[in-house]
Amino acid sequence: MKEKIHPEYKEVLVHCACGTTWKTKSTKSELRLEICSNCHPFFTGKSKLVDTAGRVERFQKRYAKSVKGAESAKSAESAKSTAASA
Repeated sequence: MKEKIHPEYKEVLVHCACGTTWKTKSTKSELRLEICSNCHPFFTGKSKLVDTAGRVERFQKRYAKSVKGAESAKSAESAKSTAASA
């Protein structure tokens, strides 16, 4: 490796917004994070529940309306074709 072209790789202190700190190595002098593995919901198991049930129900209502509309249109067409053929 060539000398004097690589950045200095030193031990630094990492700070998270939750207050956790640890040491690692980096080319930067200090690292500050908003979220780490100690406070991230995926790793802690304390995930925030999203109202997915409400979303699903809303989708089902919309889908039911479109299916009912399509079924009523088909039944109306079949009634017209039956009346026309008679």
